[in-house]
Amino acid sequence: MLFLRSLLYFLGSTLVLSLLVIITSILFWIPLKVRYAILSKWAVFCMWWLRITLNIKLKIIGKENVPTTPCTIIANHQSTWETMGLQVIFPHQTWVVKQELLWIPIFGWGLAMLKPITINRGEKLNALKKVIKQGVNRISQGIFVVIFPEGTRQPYGQLGEYQKGGVAIAKKASCDISPVYHNAGKVWPKGSFIKQAGTITVVIGKPISVAGKSATTLIKEVKDWTEKQALNY
Repeated sequence: MLFLRSLLYFLGSTLVLSLLVIITSILFWIPLKVRYAILSKWAVFCMWWLRITLNIKLKIIGKENVPTTPCTIIANHQSTWETMGLQVIFPHQTWVVKQELLWIPIFGWGLAMLKPITINRGEKLNALKKVIKQGVNRISQGIFVVIFPEGTRQPYGQLGEYQKGGVAIAKKASCDISPVYHNAGKVWPKGSFIKQAGTITVVIGKPISVAGKSATTLIKEVKDWTEKQALNY
């Protein structure tokens, strides 16, 4: 039964995304913010469709902490869910993603139209420079930048090593960091097609100022906060 429900979710979400990608492709000349407004409706649909097909609900703690000005969002990475879920919580955003994701049919095409910051993992030094330069550029354009500092998805209950790219962007752009923790891997595990019913909890911490702090201090502050949330959810 869970397989069939998961399949129904997949088919519905793929159909809606395909339609939105087609619409946006036809209107290729429209500004980036309008493209985002159209394509991000997919995330809104997915949150609703997950609730309908699999009884997966969303609980947000600390919504009052969502910054009113663009910043870097640093979140743990457990699932595919957070790439959609954060879109219904935070304003216009972009992501640091592996360039291979752009090759995925439909999903990758839609992602490419939103001008994400793409990196080649084989060129670590150049990748970091690119992330910082383009991240600062996006923030100057009024766009939030989402960073998953672990680099790859981790099993529920585990945290990987946090890299400093996100805090480097924040320091260079002189913007705050919004720390985020979620437990999406509990119902939508890494690499799993089958999803479980349940509630995904997202915790948004108070914005962290970068003023007078080193990258090492900042990444420790973010990870320490995240570890405390992981003990409760």
